[in-house]
This record gives sequence, structure tokens and C-alpha cells, in this order.
Amino acid sequence: MKSVQLEATSRGEVRKKAALKSLRKEGRIPAIIYGGKEIVNFHVDNIAFTKLIETNEVYFIDLNFGDKTTKSVIKDVQFHPVTDHPLHIDFMEVTADKPVTMGVPVEFIGTSKGVLNGGKRREKLRKMVLKALPADLPQTVSIDISEMKIGDSIKVKDISLDKVECLDNENSVIIAIKTSRVAVAGDDDDDVAPEAEAAAE
Repeated sequence: MKSVQLEATSRGEVRKKAALKSLRKEGRIPAIIYGGKEIVNFHVDNIAFTKLIETNEVYFIDLNFGDKTTKSVIKDVQFHPVTDHPLHIDFMEVTADKPVTMGVPVEFIGTSKGVLNGGKRREKLRKMVLKALPADLPQTVSIDISEMKIGDSIKVKDISLDKVECLDNENSVIIAIKTSRVAVAGDDDDDVAPEAEAAAE
């Protein structure tokens, strides 16, 4: 999995509301990192952090404290109830020998035969919760749906990932191809509707 760097500045005033309010006015977000040898309080730039969480991608975050860099993952973000701006971030330190749990995006590859025959694609699970050593966590879970017909579905238990444990319910549906009013009867391998195929292209 990829890593991105985020500049971090240690902070001394931990509990004083005035100090935290002043930081936020300066465009900084108070944060904490745990899971390592010590708990560290710090702050990061609001704009830089917001860009990271406004994408569907997931990363390890290398917190750059100037004299050292600490690899981490985001565990929790507190948001303002009105403005929805980040108020506080919890990070957890990542080490090479300890498993990490993360929600990893699902990527669907291809166009299913069922869709070409007029079926409806229903994506039920956009992320899968995976647990693995940092080096083994994939950037995405890629699923080839090109052979799926109308009525087919792919469940969590159908996905096998090397050295990775999936924590989602094994019977949870990831994607399904449902019938529709324009679905072609039979949905045979070689009976793809020309109009649907042209539309898909």
C-alpha cells in the first residue's frame, strides 16, 4: 500500500481549550498518535489533511516531525457538527511486524455479461475491512465481474487474498447483477444483446 507524507508539529498544551482554539484559528488540527512506545500530541495543516480524507483512496501516512518520520494510519476523526471541519485526529503508529486493520476500496474490473444483456449492476460493498501486516495490505481489492450473468452475485467468502484476513461477514454481498425490464431472456454466454453491447462500448 502507498504512503503519503504529512508534516507534523509537536505540541505542549494538550488540554487547554484556549490553546486548541488558537491552533484551529491558525488552520491547524490538533492530533494524537498512539500504538508505539509513547503517545505524542501534535498538530497538522488543515488543508493538507483535508485533501487526504476527501479521496476514496487509502494510504499509510508518514508523519514528518522534522527529525523523524512515523508511519501511521488514521483511526478516528472528530468533525464540527455544523461546519463539518476536522476538529481532532487520532492516528495509530504502524510497525512492520504488527498487523493493521484498514478499510480497502473495492475495484470492479470489466463489464459483466448480465449488464450487457440489460441487467442492473448493484454494488453493495465499496470497501472491505482487511487485516494484514503492512507490507501485505493491497491498495485495492480487484474483482473481475466480466463473467457475471443476471442473477449472479459475489460474496465476501468468494474472495481470496494472500496473507490477508477479511473481517467482513463472509455472507455479505459485494456485487450482484439483478434483472430488469429490458433484460434479455436466457442471458446465455453467446447471447449478448447487440444494442446493450454497443451501449456499453
